[in-house]
Amino acid sequence: MRIIHKWEPWFFIFFGVFHMHRIWALIDRVSYADFWLGVMKSKGLLYFLLMGILSALCILGIVTFIRERGRNYWWRWIYIFGGSYLLFDLFAIATGLKFWQDLLDKMFDTNSPYWNCIWGFFILLGGFVFGLGITLLIRQRKEKSSLD
Repeated sequence: MRIIHKWEPWFFIFFGVFHMHRIWALIDRVSYADFWLGVMKSKGLLYFLLMGILSALCILGIVTFIRERGRNYWWRWIYIFGGSYLLFDLFAIATGLKFWQDLLDKMFDTNSPYWNCIWGFFILLGGFVFGLGITLLIRQRKEKSSLD
C-alpha cells in the first residue's frame, strides 16, 4: 500500500517557500544578490544552518525513494533528481568549485538581461512545489480521515 509520510507535504511546502522567497530578487536585485552572495562567502551560522537543513531533507527524500521502491508516487522522483542536484550544489558551494562559482557569479549578476528569467523560473518552480505540498497535505488528511 502506498502511503504519504507525515513529513512529505511539509518537505514540499518548505522547498516551495524557499524557492518563492526569490520574489525578493525581482523586487530588489542588489539587496537580494548582496545578501545571498554574502551568506555563501561568509559561511557563517545561517549558511551552515541552511546547508544542514537542506542536506538533511534531500537525504531523507532520497532514502524514502529507495525504501519505497515499487510503491513510489510519481512526485518522489523529485527527491532523486532535485535532491541530487541540491546536494551537488551545496557541495560545490562548500568546496568552492571554480566552474560552479563562475555560474553563481553569472546568476547573481544584477545587470544580466536574464535576471528575471533565472529568478522567475525558480519562483515558478517554488509555486509548483508549494502547490504539490498543499495537495499532498490535503490528500494525506483525506486518507487519514478515511481510515478513522
